[in-house]
Amino acid sequence: MKYRITIAIALFCSPAAATPRVVTDILPIHSLVSQVMDGIGTPENLLDANASPHGYALRPSQAEALAQADLVFWVGPELTPWLDRVLSGLAGKAQTLALIDTPDTIRLAIREGAAFDTHDHHEHEHHHDGDAEERGAIDPHAWLDPENARVWLSLIAEALSASDPENADRYTQNAVRAAAEIGRLTDEIAATLEGLTASKYIVFHDAYHYFEARFDVEAAGAIALNDATTPGPRRLREIQNILKEQDIHCVFSEPQFNPRLIKAITDGSNTRITPLDPMGGKLEAGPSLYPGMMRGIAEAMAGCLKG
Repeated sequence: MKYRITIAIALFCSPAAATPRVVTDILPIHSLVSQVMDGIGTPENLLDANASPHGYALRPSQAEALAQADLVFWVGPELTPWLDRVLSGLAGKAQTLALIDTPDTIRLAIREGAAFDTHDHHEHEHHHDGDAEERGAIDPHAWLDPENARVWLSLIAEALSASDPENADRYTQNAVRAAAEIGRLTDEIAATLEGLTASKYIVFHDAYHYFEARFDVEAAGAIALNDATTPGPRRLREIQNILKEQDIHCVFSEPQFNPRLIKAITDGSNTRITPLDPMGGKLEAGPSLYPGMMRGIAEAMAGCLKG
């Protein structure tokens, strides 16, 4: 089986070796890597807090950081196809790890319609069944399942340990501690969302499939397919019909997108509009961002759905 994983285990390392230079693609991944590197070093993140990951132009300083990196941790080309091209063209020495392609990562198929069918999400899980062309379109927002984050912490620690054996024990200990914290966070979120399984809502774009599946809080549909496309009149009419037919009173917006579309489809109704942030754009970058982002999503959902 072929994966986009190019982490190489170092054969030797000088005792005076410097801390690896590490680059990440988005803030949630930066947070996970920061947890593993705590007390040793700090990764550099590429995407600005409110930038769309699907299309982005690197600044010269960011391109230079990639060229000088020892390790690059990123979700994968499903989220940032432009970064796939950049990494392929880099002449630098960076080893790269596309986290969505790693063993034991849960992957879910993209939902393309405005309305989502009621089903068991886990019937559509993808693990490692071949290349992307063979397995179909994968939803890239896999960091919103905390179980994926727990898996990735271990893999991040392994990659850092291979690059920096002198600090291997520290990386491993940090990863174990962070995984335990995410376990407690998962229980906390489940408690926050308890009793909301039957609740329906609309999201701005289909970014929360993994979160929905993990915590059994299913969206009824999405205004936009993704954050790189603008919904047409037909899709907007379909969403309006879903709101009326299913008596939905909660629509989730996102801070980086224009709220006019949501206001247009909810005008004259008593629908509550509440922001969700799947990227942690309003939080301080670093180790605490990932748990803060996940907790924020859960609390915002619960507050809106409970009315």
